[in-house]
Amino acid sequence: MKHIISVLVENEAGVLSRVSGLFSARGFNIESLSVAPVGDKQSSRITLVTGGDGPIIEQILKQLNKLIPVIQVVNLSDGPHVGRELMLIKVTTDRGANDKSAREEIMQIVSIFRAQVVDATPTSLIIEVTGDNDKLHACLAMLEPYGIADVVRTGQVALARGNRK
Repeated sequence: MKHIISVLVENEAGVLSRVSGLFSARGFNIESLSVAPVGDKQSSRITLVTGGDGPIIEQILKQLNKLIPVIQVVNLSDGPHVGRELMLIKVTTDRGANDKSAREEIMQIVSIFRAQVVDATPTSLIIEVTGDNDKLHACLAMLEPYGIADVVRTGQVALARGNRK
C-alpha cells in the first residue's frame, strides 16, 4: 500500500540528504518526493510517497522522528487529506493533413480533464494537468495516440484536512 508521509524539517543544508539516506540505507523506496519551504522560511515540508505494510511504515516513521532536524512526521494516509500532483505533457501535433483535427481532439481532451495548454508551437502543445494519480494516468492514456514527446511530473504534495496537522 502507498503511504503519503509529510515531514516538517528545519530549513538547513543537508536535511534532504539525511532523509533520503535513511530510506536508501534501509532499502526503502521513495516513489515521489517534493520539498519546499513553508511560510516562515525557517522550515521546509518534505512530502514523500512510499510503499510498505504497517510494520515497515511504523519503522520509517520512528526513524524519521529520530533525525535531529525533523520537527514533525505525519502519515497523511492515516486520515482525510487532499493530495495533488502536477504533470506537464508535450504532445506532438505534426501529423500532416489531419493536424487541425488532431489539435481540436487534443483540446477536447484537455477540456475534459480540466487541464490547460501552457505552450503551443506549430508542431507541439504543452499541457498542464493537476490532480490525483488516477486522473494524471487517465489523461496521459487519452493523449498517447496523438504522440507524447515528453512528460514531467512533480511528485505528490498533500495536506491533512480540517484541524489535523
